[in-house]
Amino acid sequence: MLDRLQRGAFAYLTEYCNPENGLIADTSRAGSPSSIAVVGFALSCYPVAVERGWMSRNAAATLTLNTLRFFLASPQNERPDATGFKGFYYHFLDMKSGRRVWQCELSLVDTTLLMAGILTAGGYFDGSGNEAEIRDLSDALYRRVDWQWARNEQETVAQGWKPEYGFLHYGWEGYNEATVVYVLGMGSPTHPLPAGSFAGWTSTYQWENLLGQDVLYSGPLFTHLFSHAWIDYRGIRDPFMREKHSDYFENSQRAIAIHREYGARNPRGYEGYGRNLWGITAGDGPGNRELRESSRDRRFFGYMSRGAPYGPDDGTIAPWAMLATAPFGADIALRGTRHLLHAYPQVCSSDRFSSGFNPTLVESGNGWLSEGWYGLDQGVLVMMIENHRSGLIWEITRDCAWIRAGLKGAGFEGGWLSNYP
Repeated sequence: MLDRLQRGAFAYLTEYCNPENGLIADTSRAGSPSSIAVVGFALSCYPVAVERGWMSRNAAATLTLNTLRFFLASPQNERPDATGFKGFYYHFLDMKSGRRVWQCELSLVDTTLLMAGILTAGGYFDGSGNEAEIRDLSDALYRRVDWQWARNEQETVAQGWKPEYGFLHYGWEGYNEATVVYVLGMGSPTHPLPAGSFAGWTSTYQWENLLGQDVLYSGPLFTHLFSHAWIDYRGIRDPFMREKHSDYFENSQRAIAIHREYGARNPRGYEGYGRNLWGITAGDGPGNRELRESSRDRRFFGYMSRGAPYGPDDGTIAPWAMLATAPFGADIALRGTRHLLHAYPQVCSSDRFSSGFNPTLVESGNGWLSEGWYGLDQGVLVMMIENHRSGLIWEITRDCAWIRAGLKGAGFEGGWLSNYP
């Protein structure tokens, strides 16, 4: 099952790719632009494909090189139709031209996920010729990112910037996927975040007791996965986690336990929820609508970030999410995935999970199902399955000097970090 589903997820990344520039569609829907975060996941998945025999090393290196060449040469300026600015990139780019679309934001977190993939590629391809150029471009792209500018003269970083009016008027508060933003920002050899930046962010954390678990709270499941797709947090602790006698890996395990317990209690009475069917996170939804169902007033949402136990929760689960937690507990992840595939086989077509499924909202005799596929879902699934199976991505990033510098700059100690001076 793991072979089949991991390869099915990876196939999205090549099927919806423009090989000339390496851009990959955000979704499989017609006309979808590229998401730079999906490109970051893809760059990290090509080494998996090589090791699994799905792609030759030469083909993977060629595609990677085309991608890095495009990002280095693409327009970096303040014009509203550029590709990026200050080393960061716009969230969504036109698949052919590579220019900004939808007046989207210059995204810090999505650029970070792209850079994590770029660093992974630079760490994996250790040969000569094209592979030497991959390493050079990876280094150049990472060095160009101006993390200091992204603070907007504040202690912590902003979420984004637009040429029309400057920095977005909100940042990150509370724990989420931004851990990797600060790690890469603090590891920069050219424009590093200051020592107090990470501490400023962690001061907004919420440590809570929820459904029997002491946990650093973040409701959507993806926030407990994305940073872990690249960084092995087992046994390494920052000052906050040392105080709590925990680490971010264990915290994700506790978050999973909360999601399972929430599914078992099912306080809102949604169809299908249980200890072996859970996975409330960011993803596609049925759209904004209200109806009366099972003597309850129900409200449903479109694409949004859902969470447990505080919500929002409209009965929509992400079918890929349980399997993506395999590194934190394979038995639980596989048991839930098998149950899901047995009870609702329609959520997985072409060995590829849909983004969202809502068995409570019945349409034409079946629960609502998201149309097509989303690249983020497929990319993180490939990586997390591989981290469970071989630890390949974690092995590559542990050897990355910039990532280690970022972790140490943020105050992480112990575990595997102790093996590096």
